[in-house]
Amino acid sequence: MDSSSVKELAKYRLSQANDCLSVAEKNIESGFYKDALNRSYYCIFHSIRAVLALDLYDSKKHSGIISEFHKQYIKTGIFHKKFSDVIKESFQIRQSSDYEDFFMVSKSDTLQQVENARDFLNTVEDYVKTTLQGADKL
Repeated sequence: MDSSSVKELAKYRLSQANDCLSVAEKNIESGFYKDALNRSYYCIFHSIRAVLALDLYDSKKHSGIISEFHKQYIKTGIFHKKFSDVIKESFQIRQSSDYEDFFMVSKSDTLQQVENARDFLNTVEDYVKTTLQGADKL
């Protein structure tokens, strides 16, 4: 894959992440908290995939994507360690809200998850932008 294709893939995945965040916010306004949790998780997931596109890494499993990001970007200090907890919590809550019967979540907990997704996405967008600008100078 050439550098322009990598750049376009990363941008596309960031666009997906932004779309998920927008839908999560709209779902909160409509009172669809479980759906908002799902979309906030996918905002984070697509953000991670945008970063990993820069390394030409992908996996068919969510656990593979998350593990690689953790290994290459959190353990190395490129992304703050707090994001490890954000990703883990978002994944677990999404699993529960999607698959557990009678799962209940409050508006305030949902708002917190969406805020975490927004913070993560903003950090990833800054990283990808900086990385791509550096690549353009090569």
